Amino acid sequence: MNASLYLVPTPIGNLKDITLRALEVLQEAGLILAEDTRTSGKLLKHYEIATPMRSYHMHNEHKATAAIVAQMQAGQTVAMISDAGTPGISDPGFLLVREALAAGLQVECLPGATALIPALAASGLPCERFVFEGFLPVKKGRTTRLESLKEESRTMVFYESPHKLLKTLTQFEELFGGDRKAAAARELTKLHEEIVRGSLSEIKRHFETKAPKGEFVLVVAGAS
Repeated sequence: MNASLYLVPTPIGNLKDITLRALEVLQEAGLILAEDTRTSGKLLKHYEIATPMRSYHMHNEHKATAAIVAQMQAGQTVAMISDAGTPGISDPGFLLVREALAAGLQVECLPGATALIPALAASGLPCERFVFEGFLPVKKGRTTRLESLKEESRTMVFYESPHKLLKTLTQFEELFGGDRKAAAARELTKLHEEIVRGSLSEIKRHFETKAPKGEFVLVVAGAS
């Protein structure tokens, strides 16, 4: 192991979607930082990985980062995982990476699972150029962010929770027009995986009659 900090992607649903190298790093690291130790504990138990684990999330990362960097400077090898997907992509990770690099430590990110790429590739929309927006602001700055995307010509990718889905689709319909092509992917790689393709109005009607469940990736065509 050559790096002090490894960002390790974990499955977004199907536990088989983890690489052999990811398992090796998690097994050999001195410490695993997990967004939620209860969620990650199930994955580690499944693969019989007994590496010590500590919680590291958006509520404690500012306080915990300096001590973790000091541990790595003392020779500790740390593997960081989030609840699902690649750390740092709409998940904790950026702060620790920045401070580790500032301290002269080597950081490595393994390739692996992330929800945005499968949703984009299977959407049927152009994917040679795209913009990833992650989660939109809940309140402050939301309207400004959406307005800034009104003339965006690249395909746009968003993350959204089920209880905010209809609100977001309504705002998209008002801003981009109901005829704008889009796709809504949910529960990717899981038993109830579903990708609904069509216009924004059609997708909204679908989820008005079928209650949204699971985490969503929304892919929206750019302005023509």
